[in-house]
Amino acid sequence: MTKKVKNPALKLVTSLVFSCISVMFNTGIAHQIALAKSTNVQKCDILAYVIDTDPQGLNVRSGASRNKTILGQIPINETVQVIGAAGDWVQITNASDGFQGTGWVFVPKLGLTTQGYGTNGVDLYSSISQESRKLRIIPANTAVKLLGCQGDWAQVEYQGVKGWLTREDQCGAALTSCS
Repeated sequence: MTKKVKNPALKLVTSLVFSCISVMFNTGIAHQIALAKSTNVQKCDILAYVIDTDPQGLNVRSGASRNKTILGQIPINETVQVIGAAGDWVQITNASDGFQGTGWVFVPKLGLTTQGYGTNGVDLYSSISQESRKLRIIPANTAVKLLGCQGDWAQVEYQGVKGWLTREDQCGAALTSCS
């Protein structure tokens, strides 16, 4: 046996609440609100280069998602300034060729090389501090997988080990040694 709501005001409020929830889910507003809360853009200041081999170039998007509008493309080996990071996406600006402006790219499509010329290589740190534990030494002039960034530190992976490179140990130009 179900109880009927006798208070018309309570019945109206209940109906309005369920209607609002239904509209939010059907229009995707709830997803956008959840995404906005979960997306924390980390400020960065590093250089990287395009490694995407697509003949059209690397797609630059209006936001950190494959669903966002394509604003333009950047050719392979071109250098970009990375100014922000959110998950697997980075915000870029100042491309050396191709797209001019600011937009978002999928981070696995960017590369970074180590410096350390005339040394035994560069240190890979466990966190963004030179006081943190050194995980390993990466040889000079070695391509590494870019994972993200924080400030002027680059988060990279080399031979399965993930860690952080200082600004001095990064080379964001594909066709030069950065020395």
